Amino acid sequence: MSSLRLHSLDLCCFIFVTNWQYLKSNLLLLGRCVQGGMPGSVRLRDNKILQRIMVRQAEEKRLYGAICAAPAVVLMPWGLHKGRKITCHPSFIGDLPTFRAVESNVQVSGELTTSRGPGTVFQFALSFVEQLFGPHSVEDVDSTLIDAGLERSTEVNRVEWPFDHKPQVLIPIANGSEEMEIIMLVDILRRANINVVLASVDKSTNIVGSQRMKIVADKCILGASDSKYDLIIIPGGPGGAERLHRSTTLKKLLKEQKQASRMYGGICYSPLILQKQGLLQDKTVTAHPSIVNQLTCQVIDRSKVVIDGNLITGKGLGTVMDFSLAIVRKFFGHGRAKGVANGMVFDYPKS
Repeated sequence: MSSLRLHSLDLCCFIFVTNWQYLKSNLLLLGRCVQGGMPGSVRLRDNKILQRIMVRQAEEKRLYGAICAAPAVVLMPWGLHKGRKITCHPSFIGDLPTFRAVESNVQVSGELTTSRGPGTVFQFALSFVEQLFGPHSVEDVDSTLIDAGLERSTEVNRVEWPFDHKPQVLIPIANGSEEMEIIMLVDILRRANINVVLASVDKSTNIVGSQRMKIVADKCILGASDSKYDLIIIPGGPGGAERLHRSTTLKKLLKEQKQASRMYGGICYSPLILQKQGLLQDKTVTAHPSIVNQLTCQVIDRSKVVIDGNLITGKGLGTVMDFSLAIVRKFFGHGRAKGVANGMVFDYPKS
């Protein structure tokens, strides 16, 4: 999705929150490398044009920031950390000057803001919104994320999600789908060694999300329909979800998924689509507050994630990390989910 291979979670969450206020050129963000290496941060560091932009940004005392590996790998060689308190991913904290390093999730020091990793990117992005527009804007965006004060997950009618192979997950997408949910789901599930297929229900594999971010699917839905999947997950975004609902191929796949007692689910707006297809009968779910009144099944409103047998649903944007990790936990157990969360610097219960 980016020729510089920025870390997908860092980049997508930041774009969503800042697009909310149309920041445009008011600040410049450095993301970190993709999982399993850091080619992105190294390539950013070696880009002389970007270095000039960043140095000018700092000299003109405009906001700039870096997250995860980038504070150590990019900012330090450019000298943009001098005189500032700074944080970064725990793996790189030892590379920071001892008297300047802090271990907070987000550190604001003058015009520089740094953060620890994918699990802290919501806080990182909201920090910029507050600096640019004030605390009231943060409250507006934070209420959209729907995270604070909710139970992490609720499970009813508990069943095991058995498999004797590497789990196969299908995530269908369309123009207008919520890109933050898509990218975070794919990223976290692949971190856990789950095979994820991203399939477009539109004519092209090139999709434009609800926040105008471009996504390239692995294949079109027809090409993905020959395989069987352990789990099919429908992302949100009203426009995208309605386009998904109109896909006859996806309807067939979801119907077969339920009939075969295989796992399926959705997040945010998409439980309404599952209901329209008759897939929520006698089920308990959670969903985005804007559609709860349209659901006829039982709704648990105070939980980020609800698992009912082979069905999993998530509440919204701010709950997608918990939603993704709940899938990892159901497939592999708590230990794997905790390990993935730790790598992202995301707060997750010990047991």
